[in-house]
Amino acid sequence: MSTPFTAACLQTQSRLLPADNIAAVGELVLQARDAGAQFIMMPETANMMEPDGRAARAKAHTEADDPFLAAARGWARETGAWLLLGSIVVKSEGPARDDGEPMLANRSILLDAAGEIIARYDKIHMFDVDLGGGEVYRESKGYRAGAEMVVADTPWGKLGMTVCYDLRFPHLYRELAKAGADFLTIPSAFTRPTGRAHWHVLMRPRAIETGCFVFAPAQSGEHEGGRRTFGHSLIVDPWGEVLADGGDELGVVTAEIDPEAIVEARRKMPSLEHDRDIVIPSS
Repeated sequence: MSTPFTAACLQTQSRLLPADNIAAVGELVLQARDAGAQFIMMPETANMMEPDGRAARAKAHTEADDPFLAAARGWARETGAWLLLGSIVVKSEGPARDDGEPMLANRSILLDAAGEIIARYDKIHMFDVDLGGGEVYRESKGYRAGAEMVVADTPWGKLGMTVCYDLRFPHLYRELAKAGADFLTIPSAFTRPTGRAHWHVLMRPRAIETGCFVFAPAQSGEHEGGRRTFGHSLIVDPWGEVLADGGDELGVVTAEIDPEAIVEARRKMPSLEHDRDIVIPSS
């Protein structure tokens, strides 16, 4: 395995306008690098959190023209750190909606220290839920779901890329680990009700089941447009120990990451080698 490194999760409160988020996130990236971070990760919807679908489509750019991505490429070159744009809202390259308006993609992008795009991942599982009390989400109405899992090379090992609601589908993480992932990214904008009930409960098992480090940068607080997010950005080691928890406050959390912990956890608990085919009885 590679040498240890410092990982940072940014805890942000995305606003409606991408320009506001560029300014806020840029400051946190510099803070993270000043803290010694070599790998800096942002939450889901880092470039904007716009609950109105029509407004989101009007503000969104193609990936090639996205100003947040352009700024992030500059931050990588300035800091010499690898960056994960946890996700940004961009116009999808696929067919338009039935009404002719563009579909969007909830896209996670990995940049190297030169600002080059190393990998991209479109969120596979759409957040279509009714939490009660009028809190209803239908992500599939405006976003095109991804279809492929992604494992990317980094200087420290292989990275399995996911986004938020993917967390609830453990088979995805099992397959990422079997495909060689050493680290899992789960950038999120968890709601407060689901965060209070499930955030920590789900994050630690994803690390334990796979023997991977889990990096989960998160949105936090009261957003323009009324959404409230849970915060508590987490860094979890392969044995399930929480190395950093961002609590409720905006800012940066860091942890020292020793990839040898992956080897040790998988030596102690080699469950990835013990999977067996299961016969499902016919009804």
